[in-house]
Amino acid sequence: PSPANAGPAPGPPDGGWGWVVVFGAFISIGFAYAFPKGIAIFFKEIQGFFDTSYSEIAWVSSIMLATTYGAGPISSILVNRYGSRPVVIFGGLLCGIGMVSAAFCTSILQLYICVGFITGFGLALNLQPSVIIIGKYFLKRRPIANGLAMAGSPVMLCTLAPLNQFLFDNFGWRGSFLILGAILLNCCVAGALFRPIGAPKIQSNEEVKEVLKEEVTKDAMEMNSSTNIPVETKPEEEEAKDCCEKINKYLDFSLFKHRGFLIYLIGNVLMFLGFFAPIVFLAPYAKHIGIDEYSAAFLLSVLAIVDMIARPATGIIANSKWVRPRIQYFFSFSIAFNGACHLLCPLASGYKGLVIYSVFFGLAFGMVCAMLFETLMDLVGATRFTSAVGLVTIAECCTILLGPPIGGTLIDTFGDYKYMFIKCGAVMVLAGTFLFIMNYYNYRMLAKEKRKAKEEDPKSVRTESEGRNNLNKDTVQDGPELEPLREEQERLKKEVNGT
Repeated sequence: PSPANAGPAPGPPDGGWGWVVVFGAFISIGFAYAFPKGIAIFFKEIQGFFDTSYSEIAWVSSIMLATTYGAGPISSILVNRYGSRPVVIFGGLLCGIGMVSAAFCTSILQLYICVGFITGFGLALNLQPSVIIIGKYFLKRRPIANGLAMAGSPVMLCTLAPLNQFLFDNFGWRGSFLILGAILLNCCVAGALFRPIGAPKIQSNEEVKEVLKEEVTKDAMEMNSSTNIPVETKPEEEEAKDCCEKINKYLDFSLFKHRGFLIYLIGNVLMFLGFFAPIVFLAPYAKHIGIDEYSAAFLLSVLAIVDMIARPATGIIANSKWVRPRIQYFFSFSIAFNGACHLLCPLASGYKGLVIYSVFFGLAFGMVCAMLFETLMDLVGATRFTSAVGLVTIAECCTILLGPPIGGTLIDTFGDYKYMFIKCGAVMVLAGTFLFIMNYYNYRMLAKEKRKAKEEDPKSVRTESEGRNNLNKDTVQDGPELEPLREEQERLKKEVNGT
């Protein structure tokens, strides 16, 4: 139905088909987050095949992650225009095409294009729509739903890490890329589950006629009341205003005036400088110190299993009455905890030490990912969340792009992985501390503004009621004197109705 014939959209059902949507988001978010990490299994062999350095091969994951985040505004615009379902299905097709094309690459530059840009853009069209549609289906249970959907990342990573090693041993990296391209087409199936919420109410012809009649009457009254007011036409200003309105319809740039949004944006941009590099280099680091391939891949599985448990558990904790009112503090602690794990990683000696590191890293990583979008929605609300996701991801893509290559450069320069882990840990502890301090300031300001509003509201209500009482008294006292004015007012109303 056309917008003129559609009634208000129904509210979030907090259940029902929403749980099927969560399952679809579980698949699409899982591929979007886990695939750039799981593909690191092939890096050491591809590095030897193309004779490249650590920093050069790290650009494959960096470009993929940066494209996934940098294409956020495009994904948000497409979701606002077409809805989540067609966007995710199209993204799944792009993922399959990108990986199949990568199987025939003959240079590292071609891998950057096929795996980095094409597959990364397809993953972007899977990530944002999946997160956005959960906010439309859930309100009260939203932290739990987000936690369950975000658990798709560790489940996929736990599956992809040994699967990729098995595929490489049997089919080589080219054959593995062909099979992975076919597996990524399952994102199209996940997108098919994203049924638009509810169905708008269709008005009858009689109701439409009544609405149109009321609008015509209202326009006539406005024209009669403004016959003596000169109207100036400003076509250029109106066109500029229309253009700005069209842009703001898809991306709300007024969010840059939102204090909480700016705090979240700065903290996350800093955090992502050290967020993904440790996962990308964990398996190559294990191989570097003499651990066999399957044991190195198993470290990612350990991380993923703990992450799998941590995400829904974090969602349940974040939904509790003690944590949800101050969820930003919990998010800040999770980021700082993540950084502390990386700082302690160089102390881990041998395979057992790396397993312990993977357990704590998986716990911290799951806590951050479970609340990554929930905290943003808590700050800006569900209505502005679509635009907020797009603006945040485009800002984050720069540090996501630079994170792994900087880590690879440190490895090439010093010949040791510990400096990469120390850099990532220091950056994330700094980001967590910044968010904690600034969120404390934001909560203080919000409480102050709320207290000020409460102090002002009773005065305005009392003044309004006193004015109404005085008006009633004047009307009663001066009733006979105002009688001619009332008659004149009635006569004007009749003339307008006649017109």
